[in-house]
Amino acid sequence: MGAITTPEEVKLISGMISGGRGVLTEAAERLESEFGPIDLVGEVMEFDFTHYYDEEMGTGLLRQFIAFEKLIDPDQIVAIKRITNEIEDNFAKGPNRTVNLDPGYITESKLVLASTKDFSHRIYLSDGIYAEVTLMYVRGRWISQPYTFPDYASGCYDEFLTQARDAFRVQLGRKGHH
Repeated sequence: MGAITTPEEVKLISGMISGGRGVLTEAAERLESEFGPIDLVGEVMEFDFTHYYDEEMGTGLLRQFIAFEKLIDPDQIVAIKRITNEIEDNFAKGPNRTVNLDPGYITESKLVLASTKDFSHRIYLSDGIYAEVTLMYVRGRWISQPYTFPDYASGCYDEFLTQARDAFRVQLGRKGHH
């Protein structure tokens, strides 16, 4: 029988999608007030991989990622996802969101994203929150799964994710790209 151990802490990140840079900035500030200092800010990119959000949020959407300095226990992602949903509601204009927040975490070997939606590849955590391994870090690069969202599978986010992984490794006292 394997011994039950406490999992290693992980690096919290959040993807953000919005129609405006100002909303991205405000959302990042709100996330920082909830989860502590941001230590990495990704570039603002056009988000044109899907039209899923067009009806609710409009076209010409932007995507940005941020990572947080304070490491978390992986099971905190449940409470974090519930808080990010509340923040989305706070930013909404009527029934429509103005920002979409995708919290997740990075370990040395994977990117895990939290979701409120069940699907074949998602595991139920608790309190209405599921998780999926969106990308795996194998032999120095991010590898997608058959179910990985096209934008994550495209490689467009790999630079930021690798920077976050490297920062995480430094925080753990491990160096380099292993």
